[in-house]
Amino acid sequence: MPMIKIDGTDYDTETLSEAAKAQLMNLQVVDQKIAATQQELAIQQTARNAYAQALQAELAKQN
Repeated sequence: MPMIKIDGTDYDTETLSEAAKAQLMNLQVVDQKIAATQQELAIQQTARNAYAQALQAELAKQN
């Protein structure tokens, strides 16, 4: 495992305790899930904007 920086301090991941390694892995998994959730939210916001524009276009046709 490489070096990691936490709160400005570099750590050699090879020397971390098993508990610290487990917590580091937990952080990495959660960070990946947060990134995926943010991507999904961006997709949904884009779709919402498209639907809102389509609705505005339909409403404009009625006026």
